[in-house]
Amino acid sequence: MAEQLSVFIDNRPGRLNAVTGILRDQQISIRAMTIADHRDYGVAKLLVSDPRRAHQALAEHGFAAALQPVLAVVIADQPGGLHQLLEILAGHHINVLDAYGFVVAPGQQAIWCMAVADPEEAARLVAAQGLPVLEDSALYRL
Repeated sequence: MAEQLSVFIDNRPGRLNAVTGILRDQQISIRAMTIADHRDYGVAKLLVSDPRRAHQALAEHGFAAALQPVLAVVIADQPGGLHQLLEILAGHHINVLDAYGFVVAPGQQAIWCMAVADPEEAARLVAAQGLPVLEDSALYRL
């Protein structure tokens, strides 16, 4: 199972830059990132090449951060690619709690990363329907 790094960041100039600078100094690559604004602070959710080391480095610099398991599924980068995955989950009453995606090969392949209540069960169901679920090491190497 892959891990997503969530970092709480004061909503002021330079704070996001501090996070990316720490990761750069640790030679940790950012694979994907989302940011949600909550007025006085933001939450950055990152897929990085080494989530545990990133978590430790950010904590050492005073950032509140947490690791969360995510399921990374390979989907077709075409109309209906995401819908195919969501149909499987909906058919088994699995709710997507948090998600984002990114394209790996335009017009061919994308990765959908999501948090669900039972990631192991969701991975089993999705894989049984022929959609590849990435191991953490494969995801971090992208």
